[in-house]
Amino acid sequence: MTREEFDTLCRDEVRRAVAENLGRDPLAVALDRRIPHAALVATQLKYLERARTKLPSYYAAQCILPPRAFEQASSEACAAHKELAGDTALDLTCGLGVDALALGRRFQRVVALERDPVLAAVTAYNLRLLGAENVEVVCTSAEEYLAAATQRIDWVYADPDRRSETGRKLVRLEDCSPDILQLRPAIRRIGARLCLKNSPLFDADEALRLFPSARVEAVSLHDECKELLIYDDGTGPLLSATALGAGRVAFPPAAPPESPEKPFDPTAYRYLFLPDVALQKMRLVRRALEGRADVWSDNGFAFSQQPVEDIPGRTLEIAAIEPFDRKALRRELRGAGIEVLKRDFPLSLTEIYARTGTHPGCERRLAFTRIDGKLWTIKLK
Repeated sequence: MTREEFDTLCRDEVRRAVAENLGRDPLAVALDRRIPHAALVATQLKYLERARTKLPSYYAAQCILPPRAFEQASSEACAAHKELAGDTALDLTCGLGVDALALGRRFQRVVALERDPVLAAVTAYNLRLLGAENVEVVCTSAEEYLAAATQRIDWVYADPDRRSETGRKLVRLEDCSPDILQLRPAIRRIGARLCLKNSPLFDADEALRLFPSARVEAVSLHDECKELLIYDDGTGPLLSATALGAGRVAFPPAAPPESPEKPFDPTAYRYLFLPDVALQKMRLVRRALEGRADVWSDNGFAFSQQPVEDIPGRTLEIAAIEPFDRKALRRELRGAGIEVLKRDFPLSLTEIYARTGTHPGCERRLAFTRIDGKLWTIKLK
């Protein structure tokens, strides 16, 4: 977003146009000659509609949403989850300010840094609309601010930019901006504990290698892994998996239990358990389910005699478990609409539908997996 676009969106007649056209098709708005700056208004309507679920406070306040900053922002649900509190917090990379807004509800004072002057202005404007009077937006880089900082800070929060100048995704911390590993001495100098948000692709073992005394947490929402958090506050090492709204498990680092030595018996189980992706990300599936269910792979399904409770995931009742036979399935299901669940299975969803003569639907629900080299079809009630 340019400064000119931001200034235009702040004008009263443009604010009214956005408010009056909420819920309309953005394309129709863009073509409506009665609306001032119709294309710009249409873009805001598009992202405000998407903000209904991701950023409901921003939607309610009709905040200004630059597209790129919106795409890179945390959801409000993930931002509110972070286990930080105290008197003062410093957000090194505030972007659209979603995490800074959440920090403002837990801290007396928050300083939020944004090096892009237009985005800093947008964020300050939005935070005023949201009533976050204790959050100060400062247009500077993390490196410059920390070099001059003298005030003690309780927590530093960072969500580094994980895109190269050419748009390539970055995973290694040293490649992201700012380089948090290089800034750690400056963060420690002001007495701060560090909370670092990483891509869900970041490896938990690597996190503990770099931060040996940290708590490392995978956070998921609706069975999609959203972020991997490192709490560098000396209270670890600890690995945890949190499914927002569905529960949390935590264990100190250790080798997982061995897979069952007994052969897989398809007649021995009444329930199929689908571990949440946060459990899979942290390789905690077998540890969380030890004594409750049999698990042959941290990436696969779990099988049990009783429903699995208090562990993030879904329990489904089994009707039958059979060896995978595409010809038999095709004879039985051809033309049917089925819901497919699969883990540790070599065929894609497209290949499964093609080979069984089915299509996506809700007439039947089947799960597919591989255990000890054999392919299985699990028919669910």
